[in-house]
Amino acid sequence: MPPRVSRGPRLAVAGPHEKRLVPRHVHKSVISGLIVSGVRPVWVRPHWDGEQHLSHPPGPREFAEAYESDPEVKGALLVTPTDYGTCGDIAAVAQWCHEHGLPLIVDEAWGAHLPFHDGLPQWGMDADADVCVTSVHKMGAAVEQSSVFHLQGDRVDPDVLKAREDLLGTTSPSSLVYAALDGWRRQMAEQGKELLDGALTLVQSVRGRLTELGLTVLHDEFLGPDLADSVDPLKVVLDLDPLGISGYQAADWLREHRRVTVGLSDHRRIVAQFNHADDAKTAGTLIDAVDALRKVAPSFEKPPKVDLPSPRELELETAMLPRDAFFGEAEQVPVTEAAGRIAAEMITPYPPGSPGVLPGEVLTRPMLDYLRSGLGAGMQLPDPADSELKSIRVVAKH
Repeated sequence: MPPRVSRGPRLAVAGPHEKRLVPRHVHKSVISGLIVSGVRPVWVRPHWDGEQHLSHPPGPREFAEAYESDPEVKGALLVTPTDYGTCGDIAAVAQWCHEHGLPLIVDEAWGAHLPFHDGLPQWGMDADADVCVTSVHKMGAAVEQSSVFHLQGDRVDPDVLKAREDLLGTTSPSSLVYAALDGWRRQMAEQGKELLDGALTLVQSVRGRLTELGLTVLHDEFLGPDLADSVDPLKVVLDLDPLGISGYQAADWLREHRRVTVGLSDHRRIVAQFNHADDAKTAGTLIDAVDALRKVAPSFEKPPKVDLPSPRELELETAMLPRDAFFGEAEQVPVTEAAGRIAAEMITPYPPGSPGVLPGEVLTRPMLDYLRSGLGAGMQLPDPADSELKSIRVVAKH
């Protein structure tokens, strides 16, 4: 499959002003696809973990609820795994979609390794998804920009998919990207099971050693009927709340003092990502660094408070099509005057890159307080026009 921009498949099942079922916790690249295409999203509520304050992929019930409210949809999208490694029940969602005549696209950016070992969560293509989009540069061994998509069945027209993907792909593709993808494919086809056996054994040992240090390593806490269906064990999620520090503080300290960069940090966690290339040396580097962090944590200043909204407060009202709000006439207003106005830009805590605010959504005080307090605590917001979030880009009044 061609190493092109991964938004292509998302344009193939719906056109301008047509509708598609989309979980609200999608990556900002999906929102970019909605803006470019003019597709109207019908939001699907994800599984919300109130204890951990994060979201997991939705199941058939949530898709059914969204469908009942607006059945004029052309297809559905599911994001799994999440950046925390939590996975949805793709087979169950695919079955529901197909019973209703809808193709299912799986955004499996973090799942390049899944087809190659039965000890990992199920790959989308093995779970009857119609299209699966994968960023091989994340959990695989390809260079950046190496996203691919897989297509099966007849619910998505391959000619339409190719034509719409071609709108976004470069006409001058890099031979390095193709070579890296092909090398990864061959390596995993021939040695993937063996390599991932080693990675899974290694990460199990790492989890045990971190637990012996008194650290909280999350896994089973993510599983349950209204939580995640499964978890990728190669994501090591550490809850730092017992240490009294934030993930932002931990990530900064690890980078500055131990030259260790973690894959994700938030208000209470860090996520360390393992893959087939890790070994006892890299594992030891992480364990030693985290142990040192544990010892110095009592000396840290108390982390700034992040005003975390409730699940309901995270669900902003959609007042305009994202495309119309993004490309329409806009103005910059002080953040103190932004509540009640319609956003004309994305505002995305990153990582994981799931927008808190989308173009076309009505801004609320709880959401603005969350983003402002998060920014003060160490959250990264790469996309608003005002990086300090003292003002917000909103749809102009007429």
